[in-house]
Amino acid sequence: MNFLKPGLYLISTPIGNLEDITLRSLEILRNSDIILCEDTRRSLKLLNHYSIKKKLVPYHKFNEKKELNKVIKYLNEGRILSLISDAGTPLLSDPGHLLVRECLDRKISVCPIPGPSSITTSMSVSGFEDKFVFYGFLPKKEKELKKVLLNLKDLNFSIIFFVPGIKINFYLKHFKSYFFGRNLFIARELTKIHETFYRESVDKIKLFSSPLKGEVTIVISKKYNKNELGSDSEIIKQAMKYLKKYSLKDVVDLISKKEKVSKNKVYQICLEIKKNEKNS
Repeated sequence: MNFLKPGLYLISTPIGNLEDITLRSLEILRNSDIILCEDTRRSLKLLNHYSIKKKLVPYHKFNEKKELNKVIKYLNEGRILSLISDAGTPLLSDPGHLLVRECLDRKISVCPIPGPSSITTSMSVSGFEDKFVFYGFLPKKEKELKKVLLNLKDLNFSIIFFVPGIKINFYLKHFKSYFFGRNLFIARELTKIHETFYRESVDKIKLFSSPLKGEVTIVISKKYNKNELGSDSEIIKQAMKYLKKYSLKDVVDLISKKEKVSKNKVYQICLEIKKNEKNS
């Protein structure tokens, strides 16, 4: 790699299975003067696996402002620096934006090295349409979360979130309120031995009896049009049928009693159907 130019290299690393790394990524890591990483302990597992011994410098959300000038100094000296996250592609819900912007402002070379990403991995196996929006980590506080979901609920694309497994039920409860009528895909332990996928409609998915381990990736399907909605939810199917004959109030009363669900949920579904019919 004698042709390797000085600058910053954004290197994607495995999201689980250590074999999921490109030959190019390994060669650049071997030829780097310094490797910037979130957690030296996690990064050492990868580097030791491939017998790579390089200087590791912690660079994470808690110190990136403090370390910025030092890193820029290294780059101005003509060194080769690699930035890696704990897993996946750097900067996607991980530190590095501040550094990349500074490099671009200073005309310092920044080179992306593509590779693993839980975003594209989950999207590819979800079965949902490939027009998607990536949001990342959702707010932890309920008030902020509601504001975010309110802004996202009408987007007619698949939406990808990162969620801490320990709070999976907290987020599922809110998804049921804002994304009813859609399908949901949950991926946990991606590329690892215990890789598990969950597929269900947002309306029907049950809360987990115990928290999930680590971080999970959740994909919400796009909004369905009136012809697609019925195949995924009995409530929506009935609402579409009854709204042609009865008043909104009567439909809400009828379905809520029949399916034993809250009137508010049926009411929101009916409003969504009316909105879709109006726009179609």
